[in-house]
Amino acid sequence: MNGHGSQPRKGLPRAADVVIATAALFLAAPLLALATIAIKLTSRGPVFYTQRRVGKDGEIFELLKLRTMRRGADPVGVGTAVTDDDPRVTLVGRLLRRFALDELPNLFNVLTGEMAIVGPRATLAAQVELYTPRQRRRLELKPGVTGWAQTHGRAGIPWEERIELDVWYVENRSLALDLKILALTPLALLKGTGISSPDAYAGSAPDSPLRQAAERERELELRERLEPRPPRAGQD
Repeated sequence: MNGHGSQPRKGLPRAADVVIATAALFLAAPLLALATIAIKLTSRGPVFYTQRRVGKDGEIFELLKLRTMRRGADPVGVGTAVTDDDPRVTLVGRLLRRFALDELPNLFNVLTGEMAIVGPRATLAAQVELYTPRQRRRLELKPGVTGWAQTHGRAGIPWEERIELDVWYVENRSLALDLKILALTPLALLKGTGISSPDAYAGSAPDSPLRQAAERERELELRERLEPRPPRAGQD
């Protein structure tokens, strides 16, 4: 049951998720192989990247992706959005993100049952802590590889708007809507809409709790970088 005392609306069945994920991984295997080689040859660090995300009912899981950022650029806390010409993103990473190829390993999360093919966007725990009761409805379903928010702006719209789109999906989920989202996904990828955010705070308003938290984190990070480091033992 969800937080509103009723069963979540039904969309694609679990069996369909498994079939689609398996078929997609089989078809995408050559692309994954090429991406793996390109990442390994052009930047230091692991090929795959895991990050703790919040899933259905607040359960934490390890999201699997292809690494697109430089080593050590992992988001901390609420994190900051990826912008155009973001120095954290590698050259190969830009190409992968352009067509969401970095998210192909999410399909393994689908096979393990942590994600669905269609659903709300998997989010960070620090962001969930700032959610309103309505925004927490986003957690009533498994996060999806694609979804209503991903096909209606992706990272190009403010955090709060993305969350509201996900909540709308939770409230209106159906098999027909899931099939519509699957049909819209290739077009959204080809158009490249919302690949990056308008600014480091996803275009969110100054009074946004998520933006204010991200600003505090960024200010602390900059302060730590500017503070002189104590000399090592044995150094003058």
